[in-house]
Amino acid sequence: MKDTNCGYCMRGELLDKFGIYICDLSVSTLILFKEQSHPGRCIVAYKDHVSEIVNISEEERNAFFADVNRAAVAIHKAFKPDKLNYGAYGDTGCHLHMHLVPKYKDEYEWGGVFEMNPGKKFLTPEEYEDMIQRIKAEL
Repeated sequence: MKDTNCGYCMRGELLDKFGIYICDLSVSTLILFKEQSHPGRCIVAYKDHVSEIVNISEEERNAFFADVNRAAVAIHKAFKPDKLNYGAYGDTGCHLHMHLVPKYKDEYEWGGVFEMNPGKKFLTPEEYEDMIQRIKAEL
């Protein structure tokens, strides 16, 4: 099931507003978040347009969390954060997804909740591509 107003479902221009497609995982899509105040921040979005974790089977839920774990391991290896925060919200887009937000002790927002979209740090296309390649190398 897809929603034509959802960037996770339709990709293209809708996704381009906030993220860059990295790759497909077993039951989800890995996306680099364009705002990079937290270097390596990504989103793991479930393959179908469902709102809640309770809307998928136990098997699919386990596969989704395995995808989240796979992405987390890659982010840890590629960027070596001191902590990785996980956020699952979705009350506006209503598409099951999880934010993976690397935190670094000597950098932005250590010790506090991360801002959803601080709008402070955007990269060049080449810098985004470098980050994507670093993550893919660790998947």
